[in-house]
Amino acid sequence: MSDADADALLVERAKRGDVRAFEMLVVKYQRRIERLIGRMVRDVDLVQDVAQESFIRAYRALPQFRGDSAFYTWLYRIAVNTAKKTLVDLKRDIVVSESTLGSGEDGDETSRAENELSDGETPEAVLASKEIAAAVNAAIEALSEDLRQAITLREIEGLSYEEISEVMNCPIGTVRSRIFRAREAIAARLRPLLDTRAGERW
Repeated sequence: MSDADADALLVERAKRGDVRAFEMLVVKYQRRIERLIGRMVRDVDLVQDVAQESFIRAYRALPQFRGDSAFYTWLYRIAVNTAKKTLVDLKRDIVVSESTLGSGEDGDETSRAENELSDGETPEAVLASKEIAAAVNAAIEALSEDLRQAITLREIEGLSYEEISEVMNCPIGTVRSRIFRAREAIAARLRPLLDTRAGERW
C-alpha cells in the first residue's frame, strides 16, 4: 500500500470520528511540518505552537478535505497559511532559520557527523563547505517570501512542482519561474566562492 493510500484510509477513519487515526497522521507528519514552519519562523518557541495550531485547523477542516490532492500537500498548505497568519499577527518578517536549514532529519547525529572529519576531508575543505552552506543560507534568507517558500519546498522538502503549486495556490508555471529565479539568486551568491562562470548554476 502506498503512502497516499495509507493516508487516505486514516483520513476516512478520522472523518468518521476515529481520533486515533488522526493522531497517527500527526505522528507521521509532525516533524516535517515543524521543519517547514521552522524555516518560516525564527522563534524556536513558536514553532511547536504553530505546528499544533496547524494540526488543530486541519482536524477541524477534515470534513472539507475531498482527497483531490495528497493529504500531506493539503496539510502543508494549512501549515504555511497558519505560519503566515501567526507572523502577520506578530508583525514579524518571514525568515529562514539557519539552524533549522543546517540540521538534518536526525538532528544531533547529523551535526555530530558534520563536526567529525571523514577520510580525505582537509580542514580547508570543511571550512569551504561551511562557507558555501552559510552563503546558501544567506542567499535564501535574502529572497522574497514567495521565492524562499518555493525553493524550500522544492529543494529541502522535495515536493514536486504539482505539489508546490497546490501548497502555494498558484499555477505550475509560476512555481517554475519562482524556483528558477531563486536558483539564479543563490547561484549569484555562490559564484565568487565556487569561481563559476555566469550562466552556470549549482
